[in-house]
Amino acid sequence: MTVPAPDPGRPGPVPFLDLRGEHRRVRPELDAAWAAVLDEGRFVGGPEVAAFEREFADHVGTARCVGVGNGTDALELVLRALGIDPGAEVVVPTNTFVATAEAVRAVGAVPVFVDVRPEDLLVDPAAVEAAIGPRTAAVVAVHLFGQVADIAALRRITRRHGLALVEDAAQAHGARFAGRRAGALGDAAAFSFYPGKNLGALGDGGAVTTADTGLADRVRRLADHGRDPRDRHLHREAGRNSRLDALQAAVLRVRLRRLDADNEARRQVVARYGDLLPDACRLLAVDPRGEPVHHLAVVQVEQRGAVADALSAAGIGWGIHYPVPCHRQPAFADDRPTPSLPVAEAAAARILSLPCSPGTTAEQIEHVTTAVSDVVERRRRVASR
Repeated sequence: MTVPAPDPGRPGPVPFLDLRGEHRRVRPELDAAWAAVLDEGRFVGGPEVAAFEREFADHVGTARCVGVGNGTDALELVLRALGIDPGAEVVVPTNTFVATAEAVRAVGAVPVFVDVRPEDLLVDPAAVEAAIGPRTAAVVAVHLFGQVADIAALRRITRRHGLALVEDAAQAHGARFAGRRAGALGDAAAFSFYPGKNLGALGDGGAVTTADTGLADRVRRLADHGRDPRDRHLHREAGRNSRLDALQAAVLRVRLRRLDADNEARRQVVARYGDLLPDACRLLAVDPRGEPVHHLAVVQVEQRGAVADALSAAGIGWGIHYPVPCHRQPAFADDRPTPSLPVAEAAAARILSLPCSPGTTAEQIEHVTTAVSDVVERRRRVASR
């Protein structure tokens, strides 16, 4: 078989998320961290977990951090620790990963889905206020795509109605709003450390952050089988097993040291996309009060299918986050009836996530934007005939 020679004029593949490249940069540190855990011999809890919890709380700017098994558990544990009763209602944006609503359902509460703002696809505070009723117990502010929701407006609403405000910060490690970081803005926050996150482990992991020490203590107790911290043989309430393991904590400590620099690199990637993408392919707006970390580089484009095909043909990774809003998911069809949420429904047909990693190069960005521009220009010519 004859193997064709590589074409020097054709750019190489562009990964949607270059985890291999990210791990190569810190491989010696990762190897040393894992070796230290193996030598210590404590794999659940122990000094690595305690150290990460302190360091992440300091990074977020809050009093407490509790490591747990994953981001979905973190949300569920927060809701349970807040005392959200079965049958209560929790307001949730429909444009989010399904885990946000799953956590509400897991505690026996009902997710009440609301629409998002057209400019950034983050939860619309006006829609939140309109959805509050006599059974509402909490609001979940989802900091989607790496940008903090309008926490100032949401805080005013929840205080006025006496509701808990929970941050779903799974996509917003290091993001800021009015100078304060995600995770220190509500009553409590849930983080995911899934490998693809800005701060990712090498497996599942999660954390709860809060300034409320009593709430943190209850989260820790619930995550450890409801165990009494003073007597490990007594279980004061039925809990669960959801603990961050020491190996993942060691990895997270390594990556946390680079998080701010990596987030700045992501901002530069998205800024370059903004310079090169055609007007018909729009990046989401950024709230001037915020500092996003661009977990995802999301655009809205009318010819999404054609653009996605062109990206694939050019060896470029892409994604859609999310093509089916939560209120249209079959899993929630039996919950409270939800009217049409037009902004999220319209956006679901147009959104496209472009490659975005700290190591995404200028040449790769140009390759992506050229592929997108070619499709948009061809469509423009056909429409103008």
